[in-house]
Amino acid sequence: MKIIACYSNKGGVGKTATSVNLAYALADAGKKVLLCDLDPQGASSFYFRVKPSKKLTDERFFQDVERFTKSIRGSNYDNLDILPANMTFRNFDVFLARMRNSRSRLKKALKTVKKDYDVILLDCPPNISTLSESVFKASDVILVPVIPTTLSQRTFEQLVDFFHVNKIPLKKLSAFFSMVQSVKSLHGELMDELSGQYKKQFLSAQVPFASDIERMGIHRAPVLASAPKSSASKAYKALYRDVKKKVDL
Repeated sequence: MKIIACYSNKGGVGKTATSVNLAYALADAGKKVLLCDLDPQGASSFYFRVKPSKKLTDERFFQDVERFTKSIRGSNYDNLDILPANMTFRNFDVFLARMRNSRSRLKKALKTVKKDYDVILLDCPPNISTLSESVFKASDVILVPVIPTTLSQRTFEQLVDFFHVNKIPLKKLSAFFSMVQSVKSLHGELMDELSGQYKKQFLSAQVPFASDIERMGIHRAPVLASAPKSSASKAYKALYRDVKKKVDL
């Protein structure tokens, strides 16, 4: 079983859209996939038309194996299940802070379903926290969407520094450019700069700023399903191929 986290310490960069489309692509390729929505806003769950699991609280997520597994829901797509979020997930950090070996708790919880899935995909909340550290420890790959802007550049550099300071293997970190607008010269300049500075971290796939991605909230479906021939779908397929090589799926 492989664990892939879609994570960013900055919001609004396309993290959830990436989680949803990558989960779909993996399932469409025949992999048994669990998309674990860790963001209390529950956007991934919403896109897949799955209601929040009111019985799975922050404490039960990490300590109640039966409640954890019973909270998993099927999606409208073969091979793809969802563990939906709810607002109690906002207390993950408070709960984890009280536990011993908090950085290992997430991985321990996910191991309870390892026989059922080839891939667990984590849609993570946008911050650096105790939960984030647990995600970093549990994941085989941390997939980071980066908009080619100065603020996104800054937050990515902060993330790299955090990995260095906390001795987290940088090889886990796989970034890609998101919401790219080729008509903007600044986007091109920053992509050249960042991909040159972090050659080992950046994947080749680039996801464009596209109306089809924005319409996901209307269709409540992955772009790969609602607009399979679009430029956005082609980009997510390329990202899937990059990730597949990275984690040897």
